[in-house]
Amino acid sequence: MSKPPPGVRRDFPLDRLTTVRTGGAAELFARAGNDAALSELLGWAASAGAPVSVVGSGSNLLVADDGVAGLVIKLDGDLADIAVDAPRIVCGGGARLPAVAASAARAGLAGIEFGVNIPGTVGGAVRMNANAYGGELGRVLEWVEIATADGLQRRAPEELGLGYRRSSIADGEVVARAAMLLEPSDPEAVKAILGEMRRRRHEAQPQGIRTFGSTFKNPEDPRAEGRSAGLLLADAGCGGLTIGGARFAPKHANFIENTGSATTAEVVAVMAEGRRRVLERFGVELEPEVQTLGELRLPWR
Repeated sequence: MSKPPPGVRRDFPLDRLTTVRTGGAAELFARAGNDAALSELLGWAASAGAPVSVVGSGSNLLVADDGVAGLVIKLDGDLADIAVDAPRIVCGGGARLPAVAASAARAGLAGIEFGVNIPGTVGGAVRMNANAYGGELGRVLEWVEIATADGLQRRAPEELGLGYRRSSIADGEVVARAAMLLEPSDPEAVKAILGEMRRRRHEAQPQGIRTFGSTFKNPEDPRAEGRSAGLLLADAGCGGLTIGGARFAPKHANFIENTGSATTAEVVAVMAEGRRRVLERFGVELEPEVQTLGELRLPWR
């Protein structure tokens, strides 16, 4: 393997970059603050045969205890900027979605308010077509710039294969930038909506815990009878279920908490037991919402 570009670090601990605080180290890790740095890293990784992964805010991420092979990139600097050009807002892939929602509100732009309750980055939100409280990122996207080893490519939303919390963005493709086309509105009215959404989230979800957010997607299976994943887990007796240092949060059973020194393996064991109980009681197969990094096998896959 050829010598990596300057700034690439070896054996970088990734648990500190995730909200649940579990997992091992990246074989190689680097921050990319602009298009040139990102292109250099992707080009080197391609020539060296090193797989590429991206970590954003780490809010929807489980990292394997054995770590991650290849190069892990975190976007910052210019690639985390937010620029308002009304009625659009252009964001780096590393920009945090709550900050995007707040910037839009200050500028009197509506349509991305739901982002205030999604504690992830724009890149991750595009890749997962993030949605919450009736809003969906795909509805406001104007274009996305995707970085690969061959350079930057601009894609329209219809070229991204967007669906329910998924897209067709491939491994090794990095969301460098995205533009959202929003609606002019009264700034105070948009700020009021943000405040109400924050209040609703605070009431419904556990606060101040180490978690990666929602564990399972809400099922479409008719046997769920319209119940969310959290309600199914609670009705299956999973609230507070603990294995090692990991447990389903008592306040909301679709959130797994690291109560101290949990491992990713313990988190996965809690997920597996919760899924087993729901399947046994209701016949509903819950699908994980959390993303994984590294050689991490979910036992039902």
